[in-house]
Amino acid sequence: MRIKRGIVSHRKHKKLLESTSGYRMTKRRLVKVAKEASLHAGQYAYAGRRLKKSDFRKLWITRISSAVKEQGISYSSFINKLKKANIQLDRKILSDILLNDGKTFKAIVDKAKSV
Repeated sequence: MRIKRGIVSHRKHKKLLESTSGYRMTKRRLVKVAKEASLHAGQYAYAGRRLKKSDFRKLWITRISSAVKEQGISYSSFINKLKKANIQLDRKILSDILLNDGKTFKAIVDKAKSV
């Protein structure tokens, strides 16, 4: 007696084609092409999750740098003075304070300047 597996493969193909539904042209219609596109998408997503961390750090540094320049101090010397003043705030928190509470950020800059 032979084993028929049409239901199993159909289910697998359906699941794959649902995951590639937003893709263009044959990447969303043909199973072979869709499988390859899905694998590539997974690789790009994996790399993107790692790149996201450095992208956000760059954004925070840019925000802090521009805000600190207005206070008349460079970014590198500001970070150095923060460490000397023993203010242990990372760039993410500094950027958040800058966006949500400008007065507090100005106070932190003044405190760092005084050291």
